Amino acid sequence: MTGPVVTGVDGQACGTDALRLGRWLADSLGAPLIVAVVHPGPAALGSGRVDAEWVADRHRAAEAVLHGARDALEDVPGEVEYRSVASSSAAHGLHDLAEELHASVIVVGSSRTGPKNRLFAGSTAERLLAGSQWPIAVAPQEMTDAPGRFGRVGVAYVDTPDGRAALEEGAGIARRTGASLRLYTVVADADATLPFLVGADAEHAFLETARETYEESLRRAAATVSGVEVDWRLLGGNVIEALTELDEVDLLCCGSRGYGPARRVLLGGVSTKLVRGARSPLVVVPRSG
Repeated sequence: MTGPVVTGVDGQACGTDALRLGRWLADSLGAPLIVAVVHPGPAALGSGRVDAEWVADRHRAAEAVLHGARDALEDVPGEVEYRSVASSSAAHGLHDLAEELHASVIVVGSSRTGPKNRLFAGSTAERLLAGSQWPIAVAPQEMTDAPGRFGRVGVAYVDTPDGRAALEEGAGIARRTGASLRLYTVVADADATLPFLVGADAEHAFLETARETYEESLRRAAATVSGVEVDWRLLGGNVIEALTELDEVDLLCCGSRGYGPARRVLLGGVSTKLVRGARSPLVVVPRSG
């Protein structure tokens, strides 16, 4: 993460969450903070007069959102840049801005139902997470004020290309913020499996082998990280429940799905559910390569 932190706001409560996370990331990383609101641009077809009036109204609404963001960040000691971007969708607008500025991360709030007069319908977070080239940081709902500094960065790790990309991103954040790094892998408990299909002894042996394999994978991954204090944990249980309930990390990094175009975020089942339910801020990292 070397470029600015681009934070998307829309005037709703999730935008306030995003501002808190964006401010914290920018301050902790020593990066510029860019606050952006995306409003609809002129339609390709339609009545010129009606379209112009509607676009002007949406632009005024966007400026009002930026005004609110300025008020919320009036005590920020560093310089904050505010951008109003016209685009066909909030996700496209934020992605194009991140590309223009060579951003380190795009910050958004998590999905929730908003008033009908919001600038765009649907979840900006989930739309961004359907193909972004940039890491996406998602603030949990009703995020409280962030602590003064990062204490620990977590990584949901599996030995796959997207898992290794998450590790690289998490290690970079830890180095820049002075935080420690903790790697997590989740393996099913014995009572979550189906021993009656293969026999209890065979299932027990399989789980023991799996645990040993994951432990060795975590040890090897931790050994590749330099310049930061690092440890690892092998958790048991349901992978979603174990990761969403983590309260010992200030930020959790995870990969996207392990297939699809390289350098794109493409959510799989685990990352999708983490975005919707994680207690800690979450960074979803595009697969490299």
